[in-house]
Amino acid sequence: MKRVLTVAGSDSGGGAGIQADLKTITLLGAFGMSAITALTAQNTQRVQSIHDVPPEFVREQIETVISDLGVDSVKTGMLSNPALVEVVADTLSERGVEKLVVDPVMVAKSGDRLLSDDAVATVIKRLIPLALVVTPNLTEAAILADTSIDSDADLRQAARTIHGMGATCVLIKGGHREGPAEDLFFDGDRFSTFQTDRIRSPHTHGTGCVYSAAIATFLAMGLEVEAAVEKAKAFVQEAIECPLPLGKGHGPTNVYAPFVRELGRYQVLEQLKSALYRLQEARVGHLIPEVQSNLGYALPYARGRQDVAAFPGRLVRLRDSVASLTGPVFGASQHISSIILTVMHHHPDVRSAMNLRFSESRLAHCETLKWHVASFDRRDEPKDKKDREGSSLEWGTDLVLSRESSVPDVIFDRGEVGKEPMIRILGRNPQEIVDKVVQLKET
Repeated sequence: MKRVLTVAGSDSGGGAGIQADLKTITLLGAFGMSAITALTAQNTQRVQSIHDVPPEFVREQIETVISDLGVDSVKTGMLSNPALVEVVADTLSERGVEKLVVDPVMVAKSGDRLLSDDAVATVIKRLIPLALVVTPNLTEAAILADTSIDSDADLRQAARTIHGMGATCVLIKGGHREGPAEDLFFDGDRFSTFQTDRIRSPHTHGTGCVYSAAIATFLAMGLEVEAAVEKAKAFVQEAIECPLPLGKGHGPTNVYAPFVRELGRYQVLEQLKSALYRLQEARVGHLIPEVQSNLGYALPYARGRQDVAAFPGRLVRLRDSVASLTGPVFGASQHISSIILTVMHHHPDVRSAMNLRFSESRLAHCETLKWHVASFDRRDEPKDKKDREGSSLEWGTDLVLSRESSVPDVIFDRGEVGKEPMIRILGRNPQEIVDKVVQLKET
């Protein structure tokens, strides 16, 4: 197993610093080790106070770890004073560390300054020349290069300036710019960019720490620098796409997201199989509409049809029961996926849906059960939506959820020419859907 050492401050809130680094290193499959440079009292809203660790004790941590366990890569984070920077640079240099990622942490997400002004010069003089990669954000790059960054030309010049300080490669993170989330990479000979869609989320605390820790981990695994940056960028993007809204301020970057989604695949399929068995036992064939039915269930943080499982060929009526041609698979149904993904956009925990045969008596029974019932009228649908295959359900579901304060149990429409009227049951999971369907059995 590859060994990655993080030399950084502790975030008592767990979203950044040593805590974020070790989570990232572990989840990506390496062995994480640490040398703590500072203790902070902080949460998602602010850094309350900072207690620097004595430089000689930081040296002792690094020496003790490397002399016994060895190291394949190192990343540095928060180094709050010149003496600390000097000690870290001396120790890593003496140990001949070749794969060093320097994240020049200067300002917390809350705006609190984490690196003193007199420490910046020491970082430039002693630490950056040791770096295989230095990863400043726009603010940090402007401070290091002693310039303002207002254009692409400014950005490139800042990268050249920082590279001239001795770093082998420079990665300036563009998360604070407008437009796509584009990072600029410079190796001294050529520029390249790493671009992903911008995710509008306040829950990005620790993003820089996660990014640099991921780069260090992939470097330890033997990847070349650009390949390591590319994989780390994809990891961070998924972590941001799946927010973890903890606390009252900037919630932490969700490093668990890629793994929660993968672990959830088996559970999603098994729950759908179990739900189908219950539907068959309940003898609810008469609830299947003429266009047939489907039952879908999405992964947590689903991003597209490929993340929603359903039954290929739909669920069909077999006398008084329900049958499926095969077991559930991901990406099987455009229609049920459209409904579920639209619902999850408003209510991420509501990840399952099923369509049923429409009847006025069935609607009345829903009211008797005191369910939350909502509807849309297909006659109100814009023409461009009608003309685009599969967009009607997305439009209607979004229309309902945009005006409802809570999640309906049922969304229905009375159809129009060529469109069968339909009842759609919503729930957090397939078992909740079946519970509701069973209550409609006698209607």
